[in-house]
Amino acid sequence: MKKTILVFSALIIALLILFQISKYSIISGGIKTEMAITFIAIIAFFIGSFFRKKTPIAPEKNSSTEINHQKIKELEITSREYEVLELIAKGFSNKEIANELFLSESTIKTHVSNLLTKLNAKRRTQAIQIAKELYII
Repeated sequence: MKKTILVFSALIIALLILFQISKYSIISGGIKTEMAITFIAIIAFFIGSFFRKKTPIAPEKNSSTEINHQKIKELEITSREYEVLELIAKGFSNKEIANELFLSESTIKTHVSNLLTKLNAKRRTQAIQIAKELYII
């Protein structure tokens, strides 16, 4: 953490110095404004490229191996409720879930209500958050 703070502090200081030198060069007539802007843009591009290469990329999750099926059984979530939970996680509304699963909207509301109770959540978003923490979606 300290290293990151030091690196970014040094980067900010270097950019401020670069801006001051560019400002001085423009005022003194040494270079044109367009050249200073171009030079700063090139420097910023290379700095961004450098940090992009250093940033670790999170590996993609393999959902089939990471889902905690035991926890699903412990919570007594039915297969249909689990389907509803997956569609909620994808951002579907109750009406869209009903159309997707060929059920009535009131049945979906019942499934959602059961899920909220089983996951001890007050809202759909909270249910999704809890489900992700429990590795069931």
